[in-house]
Amino acid sequence: MPDQPISRFAAPSLASLPPDLQERIMAVQEKSGFVPNVFLTLARRPDEFRAFFAYHDALMEKPGGLSKAEREMIVVATSSANQCQYCVVAHGAILRIRAKNPMLSEQIAANYRKADITPRQRAMLDYAMKVALQAYALDEADTAALRDHGFSEDDTWDIAAISAFFSMSNRIANAVNLRPNDEFYSMGRG
Repeated sequence: MPDQPISRFAAPSLASLPPDLQERIMAVQEKSGFVPNVFLTLARRPDEFRAFFAYHDALMEKPGGLSKAEREMIVVATSSANQCQYCVVAHGAILRIRAKNPMLSEQIAANYRKADITPRQRAMLDYAMKVALQAYALDEADTAALRDHGFSEDDTWDIAAISAFFSMSNRIANAVNLRPNDEFYSMGRG
């Protein structure tokens, strides 16, 4: 339903935003062809917008032992566990594109344990789920399981940080009733 609000909070007009936010939003629109609703919703609080996307980019855009597709797998699995419709839909679209697999995001969102992923990726998502849902119970055995699959200490940190960051993001998206853009549903499907 296109006439639905993008969240329970009114989004500011693009013209009313500080120039750096306008520039960032316009760059995303130019690249994707639309403005993801998360940008407009978070833009109502410019300092938080900047902090959110700085940490997002630090986690999701850097080189390392996790591929960009694996990073998105963590986001989709975490977001599914936290029942965040926006992030499952939006990051599911990004995962389909990065993995070049139109089925993978739905498999991970429904039940990553049955998804067509490697044992290494399964271990990664097991750890991410424990961070998202039971971080207090993490112990050396959890870290050892990742080491057994070839993950470095930095990789382990990245898995934890991505899951924790998106658990926070999921809570905000759910609290503000953030609606996924219709465009996400068809992205990466062939």
